[in-house]
Amino acid sequence: MLRAMATDPATVRASRIARRNAAQAELWLDALAAERGAAAGTLTTYRDDLACYLGFLAERGLALDAVRADDVRTYLAGLDARGFAPATLSHRRSVLRTLHRFLVGEGLAARDPVGELAPMRRTRDLPYTPGVDEVARLLETAHERAADDGVGLYRQAGYARRAALLETLYASGMRVSEAVSLPARAVRPGSRALTIRGKGNKERLVPLHATAVAAIGRWRELAAAYGSRSDVWLFHSVRDGGKPLTRQAALAEIKEAARAAGLPRPERLSPHKLRHAFATHLLAGGVDLRSIQETLGHADLGTTEIYTHVDLSRARAMMASLHPLGEEDAA
Repeated sequence: MLRAMATDPATVRASRIARRNAAQAELWLDALAAERGAAAGTLTTYRDDLACYLGFLAERGLALDAVRADDVRTYLAGLDARGFAPATLSHRRSVLRTLHRFLVGEGLAARDPVGELAPMRRTRDLPYTPGVDEVARLLETAHERAADDGVGLYRQAGYARRAALLETLYASGMRVSEAVSLPARAVRPGSRALTIRGKGNKERLVPLHATAVAAIGRWRELAAAYGSRSDVWLFHSVRDGGKPLTRQAALAEIKEAARAAGLPRPERLSPHKLRHAFATHLLAGGVDLRSIQETLGHADLGTTEIYTHVDLSRARAMMASLHPLGEEDAA
């Protein structure tokens, strides 16, 4: 029975198609790495996306060079039915488009089925952004804990690191991946700026206010007193100065800080939400969009423009609730 299944022509053909699809997908990933210098994390994400798509094709016995536009529509509709977010659908469609274009360019397929689809309607959800009062409460609570020397040196150093991290993220708008990669020399005594190495290995200079500089100094002092001062990393393990703080640990620290500050729905707060807060609050304060773009390290001004939508939505809500004619207009 097993031998009959193994030699069944349909099974053998399906297996052959699946192997060829996988090999062609790997060719594309190799090209991304070699020609475009795609990062390892990007390739991992693409590989996960491809695994889902190749599984769909395998269920239908479809070869990549035989995929039609209707097949792609069916695949994307299936993802939509499973509750995938619009942004995820758009990303996965983009992955498929790039893959099929590559196959056409390499002579491995005759047409690009994704290119035959109508463009997706782009929708941009406004991100949750903590208000100025929420951020102030978050930072105040973090500093109160960092000042408590009754919890023991180890815990106090950890609280001081948390306060320094929060201040740094909110003061600079940097990504958490950039923050945990900061070298120990990034902030020098008397310095009021940070040099950040961001996406594409590009450097940018961002200002850092005195409160953030002082918080970093306090964290460094307590780490040294505990015996783990690092000459390598700015944010590192309290126990071991040779180990940098991880992104996962930074995320956990921020959510714990939000709970300690009593913020509503603390699970919503993340390093990226502080980045949103930084940009939105600067814009509300009158800083021009181009300056915010440069500080955030956005390559495209269009990416930064979402903060204008956030700011305008809040302005409309304020006008509706505070303007003398707001209620009449609303009626």
